[in-house]
Amino acid sequence: MATAKQLDDIMECTICTEVYTDPRVLPCIHTYCLKCIETWSKDKQPGDKVACPLCRKEFTLFSNGVDDLPENFFVTNLMQMKALSSVESKTSPCEACSGGDESESEGQNAASVYCVECHMKICHICERAHKAFKSTRSHKLVEIGDKMISTLQSMPLSYCDINKIDDFYKQMTSDVDNIADGAKKCREMLEWLEKEKNDFNEQIVQKGIAISEKSEQLKQMIDVHKDTLMNELSSMKQKRMREIETLRKEIERQLLSVESYKKYVDELRQKGTAFDIARASSGLHERAEELLMFGVTERTIADLGHADVTFTSSQYVIDDVSKTLGQLRLTTVKGGKMIYF
Repeated sequence: MATAKQLDDIMECTICTEVYTDPRVLPCIHTYCLKCIETWSKDKQPGDKVACPLCRKEFTLFSNGVDDLPENFFVTNLMQMKALSSVESKTSPCEACSGGDESESEGQNAASVYCVECHMKICHICERAHKAFKSTRSHKLVEIGDKMISTLQSMPLSYCDINKIDDFYKQMTSDVDNIADGAKKCREMLEWLEKEKNDFNEQIVQKGIAISEKSEQLKQMIDVHKDTLMNELSSMKQKRMREIETLRKEIERQLLSVESYKKYVDELRQKGTAFDIARASSGLHERAEELLMFGVTERTIADLGHADVTFTSSQYVIDDVSKTLGQLRLTTVKGGKMIYF
């Protein structure tokens, strides 16, 4: 038999900590006031997931929101029983005489008993009629008062009720067996998921190792080819610089000779006597012609030509690492012709 404290706990909403108002039960079997669960899910739309405030188990919000949640009839009936056991219920009017209208005159008969089957408060006069009719004579009548709940709990069950409870028991037993099978199936699915998770994680680890090994291999190949290209580039530079430097020195020597000749002739014209000029003119003329002979130098410059270094690489990673990373080419234009190295 439940104690008064246990009954109060059953009838109390865990959100507002007040007695339930329109109690609604969630799929997880936890019960809340309709207004409380409306406030809890106010930001949700039909089809959204809503978590139970207590156990956090989620359920899908119906098309009409939480209004579609079923009423907890057990709690509702329990609240009615408690209300009937209150002091106010001892003076409430008979619902059989008034038809349920409690706004009748004060001379109306007060209810003294409660019919469990009819869910109706009736007076002593109506009680006699209730027992007289064949259809209601077997109904359970409980005296309204503070011992009403304990009386209801201790009342023996009728044959019909026993049959109903027996059916309920069988149904509950069947449901429990089905639930046990469902729990077993859930555990099997969880085991499968755990195995699938472990297998997949193992695949991820192995593929990660393979990627690292392959990338390291490619990195080494690229580094080797990079060194080859850099050495090739350095060789191109050194060879070209030597050719340019050799030609530059030759031209500088020729320039020095030309400038020395010009300086000498200028001094001779300014300071030399007519005899000096006449005697040196023939030799100076020949020397000037020699200095103005740039043919050899020009041919050397032509042979040097204009050089371009190009670097080509693939936009995609292909099997040939040399083509993927790239290749160097030295192109020299000589006499209008392109020569590749």
